[in-house]
Amino acid sequence: MAEILDFSELVRARHSVRAFLPEPLSKEELDGVLGDAQRSPSNSNTQPWRVHIVSGAKRDELRAALLDAAARGETSLDFSFDPKYGQNEVLLEHMRQFGQVYYETMGVSRDDAEGRSKLMLRNLGFFNAPHVAFLFLPVVGDSVRVAADIGMYAQTFLLSLVARGFGGIPQTMLGHFANTVREVLGISEEHKLLFGISFGRPDESALENSFRVDRTPVEHSVVLHS
Repeated sequence: MAEILDFSELVRARHSVRAFLPEPLSKEELDGVLGDAQRSPSNSNTQPWRVHIVSGAKRDELRAALLDAAARGETSLDFSFDPKYGQNEVLLEHMRQFGQVYYETMGVSRDDAEGRSKLMLRNLGFFNAPHVAFLFLPVVGDSVRVAADIGMYAQTFLLSLVARGFGGIPQTMLGHFANTVREVLGISEEHKLLFGISFGRPDESALENSFRVDRTPVEHSVVLHS
């Protein structure tokens, strides 16, 4: 039986998994995670998330389609994305710190463009995870409030995975190919793709899962008023 963690331990145990074992979750295991995630909070209990889980042969088909779309440069985002984060130096520094730790762990130098590209494309191979969850939402106004609800669903989903001995990684890059995902899965255009989560059983022996990235002190993010 898996060790039962208290909440603080659970939050600190969660990390982005980038290498998975091939064994899929059973239906019972998957149902448990989805049942937990369904309890997520949302504005006025609207529960706007629409989640498509891809496994097996359909996962393989989608992976091939995504890699093909990437090779042809055919991205299709439902929501804008600024890789420079509006030139916000605080956010960019956090991103640079992550990149330095990740690439150094994987033995890829800063000037190795080909090596970095190969690592990036592993996103579209779902890091060999047996399952991928795609999180869609309806368009409501500018969709910011609805997207916040999707974020709360995703965090509950990720924490439930860890609590049950599994792991996952939220992937913004999967949202860069919304049309490809909709086409392969037969999803209506009224459902907009925010991002995906690859998940399964972590390969604890993999180099990709050996590093952790620190968080800034709380006082850098939180202002207390009294």
